[in-house]
This record gives sequence, C-alpha cells and structure tokens, in this order.
Amino acid sequence: MRTTIERIRAMRDAGERFAMVTAYDYTSARLVERSAVETILVGDSVGMVVQGHDSTLPVTLDDMIYHTRMVARGASRPLIVADLPFGTYAIEDDAVRAATRLMAEGGCQSVKLEGGVAQASTIRRLVEIGIPVLAHIGFTPQSVHALGVRVQGRGRDQARRVLRDALAVQAAGAWGVVLELVPAQLAAAITARLDIPTVGIGAGAGCDGQVQVWHDLLGLYEDFVPRHARRFRSLGGETVAALDEYAAAVRDGSFPAASNASSWDAAEVAAALEGVDDLGGVDGSEGLG
Repeated sequence: MRTTIERIRAMRDAGERFAMVTAYDYTSARLVERSAVETILVGDSVGMVVQGHDSTLPVTLDDMIYHTRMVARGASRPLIVADLPFGTYAIEDDAVRAATRLMAEGGCQSVKLEGGVAQASTIRRLVEIGIPVLAHIGFTPQSVHALGVRVQGRGRDQARRVLRDALAVQAAGAWGVVLELVPAQLAAAITARLDIPTVGIGAGAGCDGQVQVWHDLLGLYEDFVPRHARRFRSLGGETVAALDEYAAAVRDGSFPAASNASSWDAAEVAAALEGVDDLGGVDGSEGLG
C-alpha cells in the first residue's frame, strides 16, 4: 500500500520520524521499495549526480518527468515527491502547467518547489487545484548564484526570515517543508512551531524527517561530499573493485566460466558447420569474392 501524506502527518503527530531518499531511475526505486524508507524525492539533484552538471539549474521539466516516470514504475509503496525544476514556477500559470504535467505524466503524488513567502501564492494555487506541495526553504539550490552555498538563518534577522518563510508555506497549504542548511537549533525551534512535518537536510536531528541524496549516503558520488551527508556504505569503492576484478577475470580467461554460457555438443557443432567456408557455402551459391 502506498505511503500517503496523511500517513506522514500521522507519524509526525505521533512523534515518529520518517526517512526520505532521492531516487532517479527504476533500479534505485526498486531498492527503496524493498527498504524501510517511507518517501522518495525525485530531486533535481539529478542534474549533478546523474547528468554531471555543476548545479541543478540545467535540469528541464522533461528531464524531471522522464526520471519520475522511471521511479514510479519501480516503487509502489513509498510516497513519491518530484521537484519542479528551475524556471518552471516563476509565474503561477506556468507552475500549474508544470506541476500538472509532472504528476500526470510522471506519476508522483506531490511536487516540491523552493521558496517561502515569495512562493506562498503559487503554493496556495497549486493546493487549491488538488496538487499537494512540499515546500523547501533555508538554502535553496536553485538560488545558488544568489545565495551561495552557505548556512541560512544565522543571526536574528535571518532566523526570523526563515521562520516567516516556514509559517507562510504552512498557511498557503503546503503539507510539509524541507529545511536545508539551517542551524540545528533554529530548525528544531521552527519544527516545534509548525503543524506540518519538517524534513531536514543539513538541519540537525530536530526535524520530523530527514532527506539524503542517494549517491551521498551510498558513497557513489565523490566529486563533492557535503558536510551534512553521511556515507552509510562506500559503494563507489566497492564498485571500482568489482570492475577491476571483472577486467582481470576477462584478461586471465576465468570469465566467462562454463556456468556463464550455454553449451552444445562439440561434435554436433562441427557437423553443422562442415563445408561452410564463406557466406556462399550456406546455400551452395558462389562466395562473394
């Protein structure tokens, strides 16, 4: 049975924490399906960890629909949230079109967008037409060139701004809010003031849930390791070791073994090929040369 937004809210109300992880394709979604993780984010972080860009900005709506569709095929249990990419929701009408396509064609159960007070009216409009919204405040990666990659909310004015953003998205109807790169104490204080779940990333343990990037927690992406990420496995190194073993086995002839191939009696093979020296020999005609 699909995890619902209502279930996530109930967990929050009961004081139970929940986990969210990014996924970008069918195989990763199938693995999440078998795990205890409740929610999947099809993040625009795909632009960096899959497409090789240096930010999320080049990711298109068609990209997001493509990846969300693959994840939806692989995961029938977790709640699937998909990012609205940069430039698709600056105008409310554009936001409606983009979010509608992402849900209808991608198969997610909610969209996520970045921004607080400035996006409140857009969130409200999406919610009014039946599109669930997970908001995202604090450090917002789509604003990287304006904000830089740094903690948001330090100091009296900044802390109040982050709180105002959180209250604004709640009032607009967002079912939850991601707090990214916010001091742990501020994130905990905001969580205590809200009636909707908070999802932390680089915001400490005081949030209701946590989200991590697939490649970070599995140790698959080594170009940059964020401070807030924890490698629960080092699969990147294990993958390289497996590839080296494969290459060595090919070179020394130990792969493929007999068990890795089909077989046919050698005498029957010889009889079947007898007299066939070129393409023309198969039907008795002359060769091509």
